[in-house]
Formats: sequence, C-alpha cells, structure tokens
Amino acid sequence: MGAATPTTVRHRLLIQKLRRLREEAGLTQLEVANEMDWSESKQIKIERGNIPIRVPDVRALLVHYGLVGPERQEETDAIIQLARDARRKGWWHSYGDAVPAWFEPFLGLETEATAIRTYQSELIHGLLQTPAYYRSFMARSISVSTPDDVERKLAVRAERQARLEKPDAPSYWTIINEAALLRSPGDGRLHREQLEYIVERAKLPCVTIQVLSFRAGMHPAMDGPFEILGFPESLDLDVVYMESQTGALYLEESLQVARYNAIFDQLRAKAMGPDESLAFVERLIREVT
Repeated sequence: MGAATPTTVRHRLLIQKLRRLREEAGLTQLEVANEMDWSESKQIKIERGNIPIRVPDVRALLVHYGLVGPERQEETDAIIQLARDARRKGWWHSYGDAVPAWFEPFLGLETEATAIRTYQSELIHGLLQTPAYYRSFMARSISVSTPDDVERKLAVRAERQARLEKPDAPSYWTIINEAALLRSPGDGRLHREQLEYIVERAKLPCVTIQVLSFRAGMHPAMDGPFEILGFPESLDLDVVYMESQTGALYLEESLQVARYNAIFDQLRAKAMGPDESLAFVERLIREVT
C-alpha cells in the first residue's frame, strides 16, 4: 500500500487472509467482483485495505472461496470474528478531535504492535516524553492549539505510555540522537526532569535505550526519524511510520520495511550500548544547570 493510510492490524490481517484465499481458489479479482456484483475497482480497494468490508460480504466471499462444510467451520468462524473486530472503534475515539484523523491509523497500529523500534534525531520520542517537555514543544509550535487541546493530547499520550508498564507490553527499542538529549525544552529544571524520566523508563523490562553520539559521525538515517512497528501474526504486517507537521507516511512493502530494518541495525551498531547510553544520560543530568 506504500503511502496509503493503513487501518488497524486486524483489518490488515483480514484482507491479507481474504487475498490469500482468493489466490488459493484460483480466482481473479475481476471474477470475484462479477460474482459479488460489485466493481473490480471495489475488489481492488478491499484487498488494498482502502475501504472497510461488511461482515455479510466477508461471509459471502468465504463461501465463494470454498470455505464450506464442517471441516472449515473453525477457520470460517475465526475470519468472521476478525471481520467483526476490525470494525470496532479504538480507545482513542473517546478523545475526539484531540487525535487528528491522520494519526488515528498509527494509534491502531501502535496499540497492537508487539515490537516498536524508533530513531529520533531532534525530539524525544512520545513514549518517553514528560508532560512538561511536550507542553514546551507545543508552545513553540506554529500550529494553533488551545491549552485544553494540549491537555487532551497529553491524556492520549499518557494512555500510550501506560502500555509499557503492562504485562503484555511491546518490546520498545529507541535510539536517540545526542542532539535531542542536549536540546533543552526550556529551563534547567525541565531539562533535568526529562532526562531523569528517560533513565526511569529505561528500568522497565521491555525498554531498551541507546544514544547515537556525535562521535558516531555520518549515518544512514541523517534524513530524519522513523519508527518500525512489528506484529507477531506475519512479517508482511510490519509498518514503517514517518510523521510530518501535517500528516504521516506509512511504508508497508516488504522491500521498504527491510531497508529500514537494515538502517536500524546499522544505527544500533553505531550507537552506544544500553549501559553506556544510560551513563551518558546520567552524566548530562549532573551537567544541566
């Protein structure tokens, strides 16, 4: 899907299964569209994940793909349940317009990810930010946000951060450029609090933090930060996420994801080890005035 906006992992897994079943049945997209009495364009959009699909339509497709009889009932039931789950609203919908429409797909992916890997060049990653750090950043943003808007966004961020403390927490590995650590969010107190929070979060069993120092020199991610979201069901579901001021880019093709996995591996090799990184952050805490 490249730059297209993905939906939840459950939806993406559903269309992956439907596409595989169609191919196993030896049917073309046009043949399926004719049987279902809808356009080939709609079938293509369904299999790309660009539009939702109703549960009755999923049932009809499964019959057309040959999932009939008691020996296929368990598989049929599982796919139907997946279709129901894919249409459920996520927890973030209760926060209304505090979550931009372009950010909702990311929250759906992050909520279900079992591995989160990120490189940050200028800004501390959202899962490691203190509220004061975020307020300071938003105060300098040219976007129009009221104090209430910022507080609601912080509430969403707190929900996201809380997942790292749960038994089913994802593996979270972040590489932070030295520049992001040195850049003060305001006064020395706010800066120390942010650095101390990073050290505190590093104690969580699911969290690994590395610092990419200036001494590392040139590296393959000098064109900007990125995030890789991994999922257990299939490597084909992994997504690379890159955010801008006004939107986001999702890369899902296997070659694209492989490229960023290779970049992350190179950054991990060039960065300080986790213990050395925490010692570096602790030294910065003592030096901040």
